[in-house]
Amino acid sequence: MPSAIALRYARALVDVVTGPAATQAGQEPRAIAAQLSEFADLLKRNGELQIIFSTPAVSTVKKQAVLSKLAADLSLAPLTKNFLNVVIQHGRMNWLLDITEAFTILLDERLGIVVAEVTTARPLADDERQGLATALESKMGKQVRIKLALDPTLIGGVTARVGSTIYDGSVRGQLERLRTDLVSE
Repeated sequence: MPSAIALRYARALVDVVTGPAATQAGQEPRAIAAQLSEFADLLKRNGELQIIFSTPAVSTVKKQAVLSKLAADLSLAPLTKNFLNVVIQHGRMNWLLDITEAFTILLDERLGIVVAEVTTARPLADDERQGLATALESKMGKQVRIKLALDPTLIGGVTARVGSTIYDGSVRGQLERLRTDLVSE
């Protein structure tokens, strides 16, 4: 669960990217989310950038200059760059991963998208993934974004967790239900 600080920044950005001004400017909320994730991943992978952006000894002006260079290299949208500048000005770059996570969660919520955590015994082909997404969308009545994970102990089939609801179509789950039925008879 993201922190209160991360939620505050994420909520403000969601309000901006889903508001009428962003729509008129042609800002795609998913593109902003992808750019934030890309920037946060870059920070996570690069120790020097982490030090630059998290050290109070480095001035805000220098941090913004580094951001400007990175923004040009990464082709960040002006809205993404402006948001990152605000985060720098308030000394919150060490919270960027949490902010990005909170932003994705709140944006999905605002756009009516639910996240299905799907676990399979083997990797799914694109048509299988699409079929699963379609089935979950018809079941949930909402657009579904799938997060895949592999678990060979499932033997076969799939489990899906959407919020607190679990759909178990795995071979392991079917065997457990069969065992329970046999024991209870």
